[in-house]
Amino acid sequence: MNKDILIVDDEAAIREVVGAVLEDEGYVARGAANSDEALREIARRPPGLLLLDIWLEGSRLDGVQILEQAKAVHPEMPVIMFSGHGTIETAVAAIKKGAYDFIEKPFKSDRLLLAIERATEAARMRREIAELKKLERRIELIGASPVMAKVRQAIDRVAPTNSRVLVSGPPGSGKEVAARLIHARSRRSQAPAVFLNASGTAPERVDIELFGCEAGWLGPDQPRVVGLLEQADGGTLVLDEVADMPLDVQGKVLKALQERAFVRSGGEQRREVDVRVVATTNRDLKAEMAAGRFREDLYYRLSVVPIDMPPLAEHRTDIPELVAYFMGQAAQGAGLNPRPIGDDAMAVLQTTDWPGDVRQLKNAVEWMLIMAPGEARTPIGTDGLPPELTDSATRKMDPKANGELVAMPLREAREHFERAYLQAQLQRFGGNISRTANFVGMERSALHRKLKTLGLHSGDD
Repeated sequence: MNKDILIVDDEAAIREVVGAVLEDEGYVARGAANSDEALREIARRPPGLLLLDIWLEGSRLDGVQILEQAKAVHPEMPVIMFSGHGTIETAVAAIKKGAYDFIEKPFKSDRLLLAIERATEAARMRREIAELKKLERRIELIGASPVMAKVRQAIDRVAPTNSRVLVSGPPGSGKEVAARLIHARSRRSQAPAVFLNASGTAPERVDIELFGCEAGWLGPDQPRVVGLLEQADGGTLVLDEVADMPLDVQGKVLKALQERAFVRSGGEQRREVDVRVVATTNRDLKAEMAAGRFREDLYYRLSVVPIDMPPLAEHRTDIPELVAYFMGQAAQGAGLNPRPIGDDAMAVLQTTDWPGDVRQLKNAVEWMLIMAPGEARTPIGTDGLPPELTDSATRKMDPKANGELVAMPLREAREHFERAYLQAQLQRFGGNISRTANFVGMERSALHRKLKTLGLHSGDD
């Protein structure tokens, strides 16, 4: 956060007093007495916020004209106007030209500090929303497998509607990506998508984060908090890991969804909101309901359209495409050239257990880009994989790690190895017999017979 504030006022005493108040609160204050000084200071180092008097004696430009010029160059800069003899018309004109607020002189310190806090918070939110919109334009679900095609089809159908959606799936499977896609392809895409991470928020803070509170509710001199529900008005509220939400807050969420309105903590005013809710969870909510940890009535409010994100183990055929995508992302972020992946390393990636799902795969690719030996154009081999992957892939076939294997006769051990090997290859190619046979170097019919002998089943059966 930029704590630098430029105070533009023709009275030196006001600049000094306001500057002292701001510095006591941790801000960095500087001053300007007229338009030329103000514009020069802005050009030298754009402030985090501009405090601007409308009437500047002896100045080439008045405050509104300075506002116009500052906003033309720095449209994101928050500006608060003040004046000792302003009118409603003047205030309205300033707001229309981009000022965040208008304060009449003389003003109290707490009124000024509250206005500054709100203005900087609003500017921060605008920046975050702009960044999220850039990200949302690039968001995509990677993979041509049937299960991912089914997810994309569900998102394409539900996104333009106003229906509530419950996205379920294991941690790291892409639930947040799905939620962002639903918003990005909805009629609300120009409004914000606001996230509440219930699992990452202290239970006693969830209520305040979601519904906000009035000034003084959290303690003396504590400012008003605008909750995420209110911030999402007109857009989408994503309740991330909704099963971690306390039961009392679940009740308040249900009431807000039913009435399309709520009251801030410590307040009395009823606030109407138009919000679409998308919830995500990595838990079985029906089991949570049976255990008394999740409200059944809220479940049916949220789960109008359920979407299940498959674990990576169910779409291993997408791993090469996911690896290429993550490699491109990681290379761009690190300022490096993307590395190709060798066939041996890709085979390990496609047969590895992924307890952290797609997120773990993404982290592994970033590790490989930075840590794998070899030149930029040299394919990454198995020696360039994260150690935990190669350990996992070879443990079942390592005689030293598998006492059962070394105790078997050769014929039985060979059968054990063939079963483990072919099962891994079938998983790698999504149960496709033709692709598996081609890779292992067997005729399709011969592979069928071998699988039957070993008691293995393919997706082609």
